[in-house]
Amino acid sequence: MKPDKIKTAVIGASGYTGQELLRLLAMHPAVELVAVTSRQESGRSLVSVFPRFSGAPSLAGLSFSDPDIDALAATGASLAFLALPHGVASEFAVPLLERGIRVVDLSADFRLRSAAVYEEFYGHAHPAPELLAEAVYGLPEFYRDEIVPARLVASPGCYPTSILMPLVPLLREGLVKTQGIAVSSLSGVSGAGRKADVSLLFAEVNESLRAYGAPKHRHLSEIEQELSLAAGSGVTISFVPHLMPVNAGIVTTIFCEPEGELADLSGRVAAAMEAFYRGSPFVRILGEGGFADTKNVVRTNFVEVGWVVDKRAGRLILSSAEDNLGKGAGGQAIQSFNLMNGLPETCGLLNF
Repeated sequence: MKPDKIKTAVIGASGYTGQELLRLLAMHPAVELVAVTSRQESGRSLVSVFPRFSGAPSLAGLSFSDPDIDALAATGASLAFLALPHGVASEFAVPLLERGIRVVDLSADFRLRSAAVYEEFYGHAHPAPELLAEAVYGLPEFYRDEIVPARLVASPGCYPTSILMPLVPLLREGLVKTQGIAVSSLSGVSGAGRKADVSLLFAEVNESLRAYGAPKHRHLSEIEQELSLAAGSGVTISFVPHLMPVNAGIVTTIFCEPEGELADLSGRVAAAMEAFYRGSPFVRILGEGGFADTKNVVRTNFVEVGWVVDKRAGRLILSSAEDNLGKGAGGQAIQSFNLMNGLPETCGLLNF
């Protein structure tokens, strides 16, 4: 007798992250999708909105519905993914948790431990501060044990994932200085969300690169929170994101000053990375001289990490790449889902 599948809902399923969640969940052997919501597409069949899903048995017959809490509870869903904007997700997280439905939130509503920091970066008071102490930051490589029993997982942002993965192991080992860290990241256009915006039109983006969001991008709040926790002291970084003319993918370059001598730095970095990510199936450590490449990670849940030692300038340069919709969003959320449900971490995610 086959085990029962996990009844699952996706709230806010018509955006780019929602689509990626649906694509991955449609192939997940332990998932039964029982609800997909979208105010904009309510009443329309899933395959009429996204014809690419035609022929997927697990999605057959599903239609978008309004995100009504009572109706969602009536489906028997035991877990809901929230692919909603910040400030909106909390409106659903609170009543879902009250009804015993576990939540993986892909917005920024529960990533920060401080309501004051949330208000500083997002411009309004936190809508559910009582849940901040309970929410688990959903980077499985960092908080695997805490995610397993969690009711509420706050899945990280795409830029933070690409920055935290290379830096956290080194800060924990005291291999780099906590000040003077500078980061340059380039993201595909899907990172801006599925919306009508002149600045995101094809003719505005194609054959062009541009910086934005400096010097105080909202993601800095969770990046500096997690870096400071890793270092055991306050960390402030300079971060400049860029838009690049591709659909998906993030490549990040980090410049930092090492602690100690440069002579054996690469070996110490390699040892720290290998030890920290031992048993982490989605981390590819490229080693010294390895430059991460988005073409190797797009449409997967893998992240690449490499580095070079710049002896002339006395710096360590780190490199990472991921899919902003995969390891930076939907794939990472499913990684947490697997842990929360006692499944292998890689279940439904070994796409190459």
